[in-house]
Amino acid sequence: MDNFASHMFGKATKDEQAKIGMRDRFEHIYRNRLTDGLQAEAIAFIESRTSFYIASIVDTGWPYIQHRGGPAGFLKVIDTDTLGFADYHGNQQFITTGNLATEDRVSLILMDYPRRARLKLIGHATMIPADQDQTLAKTLAQDGQGPVERLLTIKITAQDWNCPKYIEPRFTEPEIASMLGPKMSELNDQIGALADRLTELGEDPAKILQSAKTKS
Repeated sequence: MDNFASHMFGKATKDEQAKIGMRDRFEHIYRNRLTDGLQAEAIAFIESRTSFYIASIVDTGWPYIQHRGGPAGFLKVIDTDTLGFADYHGNQQFITTGNLATEDRVSLILMDYPRRARLKLIGHATMIPADQDQTLAKTLAQDGQGPVERLLTIKITAQDWNCPKYIEPRFTEPEIASMLGPKMSELNDQIGALADRLTELGEDPAKILQSAKTKS
């Protein structure tokens, strides 16, 4: 797998880095960032994502960024340098599909907001109709997502992890439920114990709650 900086740090970028005295530092940082394919950490990260962003190049020269989402595991690691996902019926604009017909280079950004982690990937993408490769279609299909229309595979050229700076934590409903679940269970136990005690004392917990709501 290539060095990410060798593709992303063009001459103008290196000149800007040199102006502020950062060129040597980045040269040192990226010199040994070479891996023999995706490593275990990256694979686990990729396969746990429920969304990512993919950028392709329009034949007018403009970049186009598309969000793709699905259940965890919808973006699959086919082998240590190839990713793939099934393409389903969408808004019928076919922008990414059309872009790949003239330029196969793409960039991906995968986010983990709770952990403030970000993985960047670049590679060469291929999109084919699902009926051209039934075996691959079965591999990439997701239950409950409808019939697969196209298959997109990406041969990864390079990867890079970003620092967490400026990534604001965000949480999905399941993540929030997981974090709050133990505390909510504890509070429910306490409420139940209080209700039982009130009943023992001859009080009606429901009436006390209603009275409290009325006063508030």
